[in-house]
Amino acid sequence: MAKRTFSNLETFLIFLLVMMTAITVALLSLLFITSGTIENHKDSGGHLFSTTPNPPATQGSTATQSSTATQRSTATQSSTATQTSPVTSTPEPPLFQNFSGYYIGVGRADCTGQVADINLMGYSKSGQNAQGILTRLYSRAFIMAEPDGSNRTVFVSIDIGMVSQRLRLEVLNRLQSKYGSLYRRDNVILSGTHTHSGPAGYFQYTVFVIASEGFSNRTFQHMVTGILKSIDIAHTNMKPGKIFINKGNVDGVQINRSPYSYLQNPQSERARYSSNTDKEMVVLKMVDLNGDDLGLISWFAIHPVSMNNSNHLVNSDNVGYASYLLEQEKNKGYLPGQGPFVAAFASSNLGDVSPNILGPHCINTGESCDNANSTCPIGGSNMCIAKGPGQDMFDSTQIIGRAMYQRAKELYASASQEVTGPLASAHQWVDMTNVTVWLNSTHTAKTCKPALGYSFAAGTIDGVGGLNFTQGKTEGDPFWDTIRDQILGKLSEEIKECHKPKPILLHTGELSKPHPWHPDIVDVQIITLGSLAITAIPGEFTTMSGRRLREAVQAEFASHGVQNMTVVISGLCNVYTHYITTYEEYQAQRYEAASTIYGPHTLSAYIQLFRNLAKAIATGEVAEVTFVGANPKNSAQNETHQTFLTVEKYEATSTSWQIVCNDASWETRFYWHKGLLGLSNATVEWHIPDTAQPGIYRIRYFGHNRKQDILKPAVILSFEGTSPAFEVVTT
Repeated sequence: MAKRTFSNLETFLIFLLVMMTAITVALLSLLFITSGTIENHKDSGGHLFSTTPNPPATQGSTATQSSTATQRSTATQSSTATQTSPVTSTPEPPLFQNFSGYYIGVGRADCTGQVADINLMGYSKSGQNAQGILTRLYSRAFIMAEPDGSNRTVFVSIDIGMVSQRLRLEVLNRLQSKYGSLYRRDNVILSGTHTHSGPAGYFQYTVFVIASEGFSNRTFQHMVTGILKSIDIAHTNMKPGKIFINKGNVDGVQINRSPYSYLQNPQSERARYSSNTDKEMVVLKMVDLNGDDLGLISWFAIHPVSMNNSNHLVNSDNVGYASYLLEQEKNKGYLPGQGPFVAAFASSNLGDVSPNILGPHCINTGESCDNANSTCPIGGSNMCIAKGPGQDMFDSTQIIGRAMYQRAKELYASASQEVTGPLASAHQWVDMTNVTVWLNSTHTAKTCKPALGYSFAAGTIDGVGGLNFTQGKTEGDPFWDTIRDQILGKLSEEIKECHKPKPILLHTGELSKPHPWHPDIVDVQIITLGSLAITAIPGEFTTMSGRRLREAVQAEFASHGVQNMTVVISGLCNVYTHYITTYEEYQAQRYEAASTIYGPHTLSAYIQLFRNLAKAIATGEVAEVTFVGANPKNSAQNETHQTFLTVEKYEATSTSWQIVCNDASWETRFYWHKGLLGLSNATVEWHIPDTAQPGIYRIRYFGHNRKQDILKPAVILSFEGTSPAFEVVTT
């Protein structure tokens, strides 16, 4: 390629951008300093849980991240946690155990925050600041508990763009202060509806702080208070009741906004589905023992972007309008936001799903721009915008929202399949930049440090970017590469190779000033209610990504004897990590793929992780870790280690790890799996006994590998691996 020279105008622009960025970084540093401590959840060598002091560092293993937990125990990879306040006693609602069903509590509280002088979160459009209000934003909480009160789960749907890690940890910290261990990170899911018309400013990672144009403690505190209040109300209102489930299609409200990416998936896979979007809505109906209505949760895949990026009024978009209609109908005589019935229209695998069903057209000529790059002959990608079914965005919001409300109302009325069975939960912290993915029995791949591709800057047909980037770019541009390198520094060859074919625009995983730009420690979580599994997804799954995850989790349950599980994708949960496409969609590098920040194997990593959580719930109290290993026969020739494994508990008083089990213990299992070409892996299981003390644990693996150099005698070398720390909690 010929070397490109820059014009005077381009040179001036580069200089101007450098100066603006320097000022921005300085201002961001000031913002972080003045807005309070920023919580960095990077695992920097120690593990801290909200209930224990800081244990010493553990060695990272080459294991797949599979420490898991169920019912009485949660296995988590720890990261820096918030400080905790003294626990205050909160009276429990009276429990009456002689009934069939669940204790159910529902609650709703305002979490609107600022409605002026703050950026709106979602489109990342400079100047799209709040200038008033169309609808208030609410947090809707649902608590389900077994009749004896032993196990309980909490699902909260919040009218915000997404849940930030900072927001979730603050909520959990305050719940712990008030309720002790009743509501924890393993049994509480916080999910954002993904409205693009809510206040920004509640994040700690630099990319999102830039998109928010700063951090707003006022909005952050209002959100936290609203979420906590909704949970408090649900907790206070718990009563015996029953839950029913129903499913049905919603037609005429969605299109796939990246159909050319979807077509990259295998034809045999696509042939199994009648549409390139998920049309099925799942509804939970909650009633008391008299049959009186309590609440509804609906999961449906649709982007709440009927209100476009010209909007300046805070509102909950189409899903919020559906909640508004159903709550107004059920709470007759009450003003909006009041009354006992609570209806949440929660997010699902909405990554490539748009409500703007008239499709993309060039706004300057009217012709279709439904092409692989979403561009127009005149004006490029900035002119290619999709429209909703209404006369304007307000009308479109009502049309789409009313259709969802109407279908949910029908499914609610006809729901007859009762949800029964125990409640369970599993949660794990994972370093998503370093997950080993097993492609088959002998070959592995790894996830990457976070990075955003060129097509990220293009935006989508629901909201285009401002610099006329185009979707589907698989090559970089020397002009923007030069600007990036001058301002942020050059990216490493490692991150380039890992993300291919993505041309990297921002190597966020290698940027840490003024603070880390993207999360690396992410939590994954499942809660189950009988035959229903709710997967808490920390981002936006595309249609096919969601289908693959649901199928994999359902198959994992079935392989352990738990048949006919309904698996729900609950999106925008707990921490935001942008998008998750399939490996095939990733190759097309449209917006969603360019925003898949952990590389081409991100979906495979999540599938592996969620299967591990499902296995943990299905099999009982088992902590399991798989390591890249070596043939155990090598250990017979070397007595460096007297055991293949240890289970160790962290003792705070001595700040040390104490061995509680080894391979001679009845509750441990050591499995060796032989592969090809000398490759193998080892799985360690700890079947957690009822006598296990609550606390922080880890699993270690000890082995020996045989090193053979040409013309030299073989040498036996010892090695060891250590799992992430995990927590056993007795409920």
